[in-house]
Amino acid sequence: MAGTVQSAAPPIAPSVAALTAGATARQQVYPADARSGSRFERVLIDSRPYFLKVVSYRTDWIMRVTGDRDQRTFRIWQAGLLHRFPAEVDHTVVAMARDGEGLDAELGILMHDLGDWFVPPGDAPITAETNARFIDHMAALSVVFRDWRDNLGLTTMTERIRFFAPDTIASELAGPAPDLVVQLASQGWSRLRELAPELAALVAAIQQRPEPLTAALAQTPVTFLHGDWKMGNLGEHPDGRTILVDCAYPGSGPPCWDLSWYLALNRARIPVGKAEVIAQFRDALARRGWDPAEWFDRQLMLCQLAMISTFGWEKALGADDPAGGAELDWWQQRAFAAAQVLDTAMPGWR
Repeated sequence: MAGTVQSAAPPIAPSVAALTAGATARQQVYPADARSGSRFERVLIDSRPYFLKVVSYRTDWIMRVTGDRDQRTFRIWQAGLLHRFPAEVDHTVVAMARDGEGLDAELGILMHDLGDWFVPPGDAPITAETNARFIDHMAALSVVFRDWRDNLGLTTMTERIRFFAPDTIASELAGPAPDLVVQLASQGWSRLRELAPELAALVAAIQQRPEPLTAALAQTPVTFLHGDWKMGNLGEHPDGRTILVDCAYPGSGPPCWDLSWYLALNRARIPVGKAEVIAQFRDALARRGWDPAEWFDRQLMLCQLAMISTFGWEKALGADDPAGGAELDWWQQRAFAAAQVLDTAMPGWR
């Protein structure tokens, strides 16, 4: 099975404009799943289709709330980490370039345009076969980077937990035109306090003092985290390889974080129950040589507490229908169970 093309040094163009030099056609596009404020173009170069994404701290609210002041995607490209992805996972990136310095710098990312091979937008479930393949390839990525620790200054677990914390998004809300997602997050935290006050109090305690939870997670195995396994970033090659783009939140962390993110953001689209997805990931790790017996259950539980601390607002906003209410209840039960484990390990942390 062919993988992403390897090279001695990741291609870096002298400027963002140079990435598309010689383009014979260009079209600005607005992807349905894009949320960040970045700009996107389809370009044709040497009769081949490419996709250009341009991001900057000044224009991208996600970079701001995640604390990405120095373009972490560019750092992992420079370091060759994307070139170490397993053959089963195609990141699609061809080259990058950066214009300017500091918070005003713009990062251009040129990718192969794989068009219809991406998961279509909407809420329709994917097939069970596709889901199983995604989870298997998530495990493949985790195993390739087993025990990988960050020496590049990438996304920390504290930053992940606090992506949408009220004090994190406060400056965005105070701006002249806050993004809709930020507004929804603020509304969702208020809704969570109404629907599940005990859970809201637990989440607030985690957000205000994440160190006990991140310390507990640090005692479990780590890997390289892509950080955003949502359907809008996923697709399939005809040969079965997984397409995984937009590595905007890279860093070192527990493999169960990417699994928990997948479960949290893709609820409507996953064709099987969460327990089956979890079992698929655990089995795939073992099959690929990483025995999860001694650490998996504890890490998963702690990651679920961390995840509801990140996306509790989204679960609260979706809780008005029966399926959404059951979703909130599922995460709440697991958060309370994880909190008991944390209380036992670190008495008095909250």
